[in-house]
Amino acid sequence: MDFGFNLTRTANASAWRLLPNRWDFVAFPLIICILALTAVGFHETLAPISTLQTQAISLDPSNLPEYALRTTLRMLAAMVASLVFTLIYGTLAAKSRRASIVLVPILDILQSVPVLGYISFTVTFFLALFPGRVFGAELAAIFAIFTSQAWNMTFSFYQSLRTVPRDLDEVSRGFHLTNWQRFWKLEVPFSMPGLIWNMMMSMSGGWFFVVASEAIVVGNRTIVLPGIGAYLATAIGERNLGAIGWVILAMTVVILAYDQLMFRPLVAWADKFRMENTSSGNVPESWLLDLIRRTRLIHQLLVPAGWLIGKLARVPLRLPSLQGVKLPLLASAASVFTSTPARARNASRIGDIVWATIVVALTAFVVWKVTVFVSSGVSWREVGHVFWLGLITLFRVVVLIAIASVIWVPIGVLIGLRPALASKIQPLAQFLAAFPANLLFPVFVVVIVKFNLNPDIWLSPLIVLGTQWYILFNVIAGATSYPNDYREAATNFQIKGWQWWRQAILPGIFPYYVTGAITASGGAWNASIVAEAVSWGNTKIVAHGLGAYIAESTVNGDYPKIILGIAVMSLFVTLFNRLLWRPLFAFAEARLRLD
Repeated sequence: MDFGFNLTRTANASAWRLLPNRWDFVAFPLIICILALTAVGFHETLAPISTLQTQAISLDPSNLPEYALRTTLRMLAAMVASLVFTLIYGTLAAKSRRASIVLVPILDILQSVPVLGYISFTVTFFLALFPGRVFGAELAAIFAIFTSQAWNMTFSFYQSLRTVPRDLDEVSRGFHLTNWQRFWKLEVPFSMPGLIWNMMMSMSGGWFFVVASEAIVVGNRTIVLPGIGAYLATAIGERNLGAIGWVILAMTVVILAYDQLMFRPLVAWADKFRMENTSSGNVPESWLLDLIRRTRLIHQLLVPAGWLIGKLARVPLRLPSLQGVKLPLLASAASVFTSTPARARNASRIGDIVWATIVVALTAFVVWKVTVFVSSGVSWREVGHVFWLGLITLFRVVVLIAIASVIWVPIGVLIGLRPALASKIQPLAQFLAAFPANLLFPVFVVVIVKFNLNPDIWLSPLIVLGTQWYILFNVIAGATSYPNDYREAATNFQIKGWQWWRQAILPGIFPYYVTGAITASGGAWNASIVAEAVSWGNTKIVAHGLGAYIAESTVNGDYPKIILGIAVMSLFVTLFNRLLWRPLFAFAEARLRLD
């Protein structure tokens, strides 16, 4: 009888857990609202493309909520694509020695290729995939935003994979975890704090190029998608300061929304992945994450999904090791010269030679094709002029990155070591990072014209306006991940002042700083497209530099000059990274790992 009573009570308790509580009634409307807005935005992308020509962008503020929704959905779609790309590309680059020879330089080049360069060639491709539909233009815009988000996240994930502490890696191997299990149980969790902060930076940095992605002008073809970027471009063209004010307000609301609904919960959730033995003094909090945890029905609905994800991460799937992966062609070539295990090293060397030969041959072929195409519309004198413009932009980038490093490294450490302060600064930092340089065009144009200033000097700050935040966000991520064990040890040994900076914190955050500096310098080159040629109404000011050259060539639809400008910019960025940032990264990886 008593057993039956317990069984009944257990059944009632199980039924009671399925009933919603007061927190469910708060969370359900929020979730339904988000799903409804997403469905409405997706439905509008299926409209005929002719609607883009008949519905001009209106500066009526009542249209801003719809425009903000469209822009936010594009940025979120680009963020999802960037995350998938990051996990795949970053893993291949970090795990495969031969693949890294190709993938890392390609990543350097991709981050230096300006968004306008991608748009010039991709808009026609995506429109052809979905002829007569807005969806093709939407994909072109999403891809353009993707190119402003993915490289930063990939560099962060690559840096994390290369600097996983050796003791944790040895423990995972001691437990006989497969490559699949080690990836999801060690490497991805270890990268989470830095990756999430870089996702914030990528989302905010996407605003910098949202105008270029929504108001696409290539030659005589113009495609304008409804969104905040197109609204801003129209406001600048009409010199409407009131409309620009409404844009700032709308951006503030959107940034606060995705801070509270996405990034703040992610930061609070990722705090459990901190590498330390002692508890964090101030644990990041999120009202939304607390709300979801307090719900009853929603929580029960999410449990199966969490259980399934956990099971997939623990599947003992044995994937081939990328360190030892050999292409069939390389393996067969090596087998000709070796047949015994004792000659494995020679076989590997032969494989490296064959692989390097293939890479060099493909590179030479691409260079030859680019040279043939460019030479059809550009003279050698023009090539020399473009290289000179590249040196001018290089000087701007180096000076501005150095100034930004001196300013933001101490501030980033101050914020990152104080989670309570970081939670307060986070929305402000996101807003400043998202603040498009386009909104400052009126100020710079009016001041430069009124006081007859030199554009080569006074337009330069616009280059670093959006990219300096890569340094700040990565330093914050590094300081946030800095173990409390090390901080307590430094306190116990009374390490203070400059000694603390030199021997404790700077070595700990250095890999993160290098990652931020690499992406900041690449982003600065990209930003030069926008910053070296600015306009306010009919007034246009142009500085000497490679960015202005590419921008003007894109507007004119001069494809040989576009390719020449992009090739020269890619060459400068690749050489700069190889001669400076890569040696620093190798030093951080070898000497400054938190083991």
